[in-house]
Amino acid sequence: MKVLIVCSGNAPNFDFQKHQAFIYDQVEAVKRADPSIEFDYFFITDKGLKGYLKSLKELKKKLKTERYHCIHAHVAASALMANLQRKVPVVATFHGSDINDIWLRFLSLCVELLSKKTIYVSKQLLQKAFFYFNHKAQVIPCGVDFGFFFPRSKEVSKAQMGFSPEKKYILFSSSFDNIVKNYPLAAAALNLINNPNFQLLELKGYRREEVAVLLTAVDAALMTSHTEGSPQFIKEAIACGCPVVSTDVGDVKSVIGNIEGCFITSRQPEDVASKIRQALNCVTPINGRERIQRFDNESIAKKLISLYQSIS
Repeated sequence: MKVLIVCSGNAPNFDFQKHQAFIYDQVEAVKRADPSIEFDYFFITDKGLKGYLKSLKELKKKLKTERYHCIHAHVAASALMANLQRKVPVVATFHGSDINDIWLRFLSLCVELLSKKTIYVSKQLLQKAFFYFNHKAQVIPCGVDFGFFFPRSKEVSKAQMGFSPEKKYILFSSSFDNIVKNYPLAAAALNLINNPNFQLLELKGYRREEVAVLLTAVDAALMTSHTEGSPQFIKEAIACGCPVVSTDVGDVKSVIGNIEGCFITSRQPEDVASKIRQALNCVTPINGRERIQRFDNESIAKKLISLYQSIS
């Protein structure tokens, strides 16, 4: 069985492992679970819907030279482009940036209609869809590599990242300029706390191995997003024993549950500031790894393999 992965590759100095880390991790988990499954890749380098559609010609050329069991396309725009060829069946994964946008939700409806199988990364995302077919739609979140993301000595990790042992570090879930991630709310909360020993860091430009250490070096993980699907940031933070503060987006509330040291906040800066203070009061790593074992990469890989095998 050979599967063609289709996804965006238009980031500057694109690196699959770095810029599409969750897809990369998923593919590697499937390879470990079933080495007979081969993967090939088609990265879309043009931006915007028109750019995605321009890639169709190159995709059709590739499909003439190679035989694939199916195409696995990630995000609605990629999946729509992949579906405009009808030679190879398409599995489409909706990650949230598509379904959560009201206009892209219409695009996602077209993808749902055209695809052989569809994957929604959370139940909450599936419920937002305008329409889905029960026989083809499944909820399969992106998994976590628990052998990669695990608790470590905070002192050692801080030293490794060059952090001051006296400061408290809060890791923001993305780059500050990502509009969906709502940095202004995080900044407003930190301004209310007004403590020079508290530093907000943006998650930007780090390699995966650095992120794993970073999540054990910081004192809390903060997500103030407007919308999400099933954010890896939260799951990986919990796997590393890092306290979490997050708005109620995607499947975060069900992931966090009642894990001590994890907090759901409103969109009021005062509430976010209060929850950050509570999270920073955790003196030991939170104990949540066993509560999120359902996101283990190996379990997710088995579900994907079953889905691939169901395509005739």
